[in-house]
Amino acid sequence: MKKYISYALGTFGHDAFYNTLSIYFMMFLTSQLFTNSGDEKMVGIVTTMVVVIRVGEIMFDPMIGGIVDNTNTRWGKFRPWIMIGSAVAAIGLVFLFSDYFGLAWNSPIFYLILVAITFLTIDVFYSFSDIALWSMLPAVSLDNKTRTKFGTASRIGSTLGAQIVIVIITPAILLFSHWISKVPFGQQTRAGWTGYVLIVALLCVGGALITCLNIKEEHNLIRANVKHTTVSDIFRAIGRNKQLLWIAASYFLFAFSYVVTNSLLMYYFTYRLGNAAAYTWVGVITCILGVISVSLFPALESLIQRKAIYVGGIAFMLIGYVIFLFAGQNLTLVLVAVAFYFFPYPLIFLATLMTITDSVEYGQLINGVRNESVTLSVRPLIDKLAGAASNGIVGIVAVVAGMTGNAKPADITAGGVAQFNMFMFYIPIVLLVIAAVIFYTKVTLTEAKHAEIVAELRKRLKSQQSAPTETAPTE
Repeated sequence: MKKYISYALGTFGHDAFYNTLSIYFMMFLTSQLFTNSGDEKMVGIVTTMVVVIRVGEIMFDPMIGGIVDNTNTRWGKFRPWIMIGSAVAAIGLVFLFSDYFGLAWNSPIFYLILVAITFLTIDVFYSFSDIALWSMLPAVSLDNKTRTKFGTASRIGSTLGAQIVIVIITPAILLFSHWISKVPFGQQTRAGWTGYVLIVALLCVGGALITCLNIKEEHNLIRANVKHTTVSDIFRAIGRNKQLLWIAASYFLFAFSYVVTNSLLMYYFTYRLGNAAAYTWVGVITCILGVISVSLFPALESLIQRKAIYVGGIAFMLIGYVIFLFAGQNLTLVLVAVAFYFFPYPLIFLATLMTITDSVEYGQLINGVRNESVTLSVRPLIDKLAGAASNGIVGIVAVVAGMTGNAKPADITAGGVAQFNMFMFYIPIVLLVIAAVIFYTKVTLTEAKHAEIVAELRKRLKSQQSAPTETAPTE
């Protein structure tokens, strides 16, 4: 239980960090930093930079996975990267949510250069931490049930971390704005945002430290089947793992749809409902439902297995989108829609995570060598790619729909509402349907299939030990 809790606390701070960066940085830019007429150009430049940096850095995630796989220290291969990556990324986050001591207006070009450097640094070091943290999952056990327990604990932590951000962001910003800037309670300031981000940074570093102090890798025959990973090995490990590629294709469509809707949700409350304070209820609802949802995963996995969880979860989300379309400015219906579309999200994430984790042994059987971090790097790569695309879309939609600065719901035109709905609802619905079809028809790596693969690997590796001159068999 100590290990489960320690893993959960690490993912708690980790996802609080991720949601703050992915969802609220654009909100900070458009509502606090660049709010005057003519500032749209700066918003556009920063948005473009963020997308280019994230997409460019994402291409190096498998390389980062290779570096982690090649790491060999007295603390293991994962823990040093979890700690270093979290600390550097957290420091960068505090700077990113600021005006860089007034440079945003006094020297815009210098500001843009510093933002680019900061964002790149955050992305690289967060990637090391992210890949190392989730790569520990196949390293703690080969048993599916034990992996599911660790996966469930980690997802409870990450769900709470991601959703607690929604609960505390508005009151925390208002409180810090009042304390630091001495404005009446109820007004937001840039200093208030920086205070909130400092809390998130401390949660990220503290959680990483607890995980590193309490979680260690398991050593066994199958995990010993490793070698130094080269660049060609990285692409071979991913390219020849057909199941990993199909999972990735489906999960990208799912993650992109979810992140776009989630990123636009605060805009919905602010500029459609005119009730930004009610956004806190989204965090309360999703925190409660997230814990319930994740807690159900082990039982559901035993009862209906992962494929049904994934496809059925998407069907549940689609019900939420339909309710959204009829909710309009009715707060109660909006919150009901949020509950429907969010509830299955942690279940779908876990079904994906556990299937990717099992694909480590699948790839080992195909390639004849084990690549844990390279394989697990695919999931965070997809999440960041979806987040990067979302950042670009959100910035554009906010400007085009007129949802910037101090605009009121009455200021948003019918055309603006239509464009907003297109990106928040209609496009995600179509992509989710395609994601479900791909997973249902192409992903064949079931729990039973994984057990067969582990048994086959043990048989082959024992045979190699008894006859060391034989070459490693491959498929």
